[in-house]
Amino acid sequence: MNGDIYAQVPSAALTGSMRDFRVPGGADLLGRTEGFYRWQDLRRQNGLWPFSRATEDGPKTICAAQDDSGNKMQGVNFASQDYLSLSSHPEIKATAIETIERCGVHSAGSPALVGNTSHSVALERKIAEFLNMEHVVLYPTGWGAGFGVVKGLVRSADHVVMDMLAHSCLQEGANAATNNIHLFRHLDNNYCRDVLAKIRAKDKDNGILVLTEGLFSMDSDTPRLLELQTLCREYNATLVVDVAHDLGCLGKEGRGHIGIQDMLGKIDVVMGAFSKTFASNGGFVASKSRAVKEYLRFYSAPATFSNALSPVQAATILKAFDIVDSLEGRVLRLELLANVMTLRRKLTEAGLEYYGDPSAIVCVKMGSEGLARLVSRRLPDLGLVANLVEFPAVPKGAARIRMQVMANHTEENITDAVRIMKTAKAEAAREMESLNREPERTDRKAA
Repeated sequence: MNGDIYAQVPSAALTGSMRDFRVPGGADLLGRTEGFYRWQDLRRQNGLWPFSRATEDGPKTICAAQDDSGNKMQGVNFASQDYLSLSSHPEIKATAIETIERCGVHSAGSPALVGNTSHSVALERKIAEFLNMEHVVLYPTGWGAGFGVVKGLVRSADHVVMDMLAHSCLQEGANAATNNIHLFRHLDNNYCRDVLAKIRAKDKDNGILVLTEGLFSMDSDTPRLLELQTLCREYNATLVVDVAHDLGCLGKEGRGHIGIQDMLGKIDVVMGAFSKTFASNGGFVASKSRAVKEYLRFYSAPATFSNALSPVQAATILKAFDIVDSLEGRVLRLELLANVMTLRRKLTEAGLEYYGDPSAIVCVKMGSEGLARLVSRRLPDLGLVANLVEFPAVPKGAARIRMQVMANHTEENITDAVRIMKTAKAEAAREMESLNREPERTDRKAA
């Protein structure tokens, strides 16, 4: 592409957000989707729609992919969530093949009926032991586990108090369960205390569910869990911690921030997903109570009315837990952390800033949505697969490129990725400056 082509990018493709179309108007439920599609397709036609891509051969460190128009790309892959590189681990693949040969590929039933298998029962026990909890409910997706634990426990008169950056599954579960939703400033436990105090001053009879994450995936930061759990005890509230992004891949023993902060077995409810570290879809909710487990099994719709994890999913997740809980798992975590620190160091040396603390998530700061979209457009041609994150997933004006590190990334992969990111941002900044000057030239010609 040359500068003249860049100058033709319509301003509408660089502005607006998906939130603009979240509540469309009009009586025609199908027709009112057109506004979003026109905006999306304008971005697509200008190479500014980087979502819905498909890899050709799975989440390898260098992968081929295509966008939703069929355009091919190949490059170093920092877009996939496979933190310990287990999706292609020989033992994982062997376990999957053996399980398919013996059990087939489908659970063929809800966990409340006959959808469980010996693998899923063993997986429940393994997770309970791993987290020093006692009882676990499995879900077909991590999103379903987050939504299901909130909707399963909370009723309309109850309250949900959550970190304002809590994951979509927790937010949607809260919205489905009650109108009594209270947000507190990100990681601000004092603010959370004030919210809890105000609720209990008016309502001593109904429940309060407090929601946070072990590691926030957009900012790579973590709450002070002991303080939050202590607050919940003080105000007769229940704490749920979502450990989707840190369990298995952080901490000496792989217990994530719950382990790092010496809170194993001390959190009321732990919810997590297998899709980041454990080589499969699926999720879980863990607690100390058999009563909670049985209640969620029959009153948490994603568990009750969805098919259970397939035998191959349950078996591969169980094998992944075995690896995570072994010496090999410790080595993989050290390799992952070394790659994370190398990426962060090289980004700093290249003059690029990023968010948060060391983890498999390294979000590179872009700023405006327009600039971030122009950067994202360049990455495939330059040989980097990474994800654009923009408003409303993050605050307006705080767009970023989210890089997700894997244990088997090489230093060459990291060096190439940083070089490409630096080049793409510099070129995009020049293009953005040119586009911003274009209205001035147009105005002068009209005058």
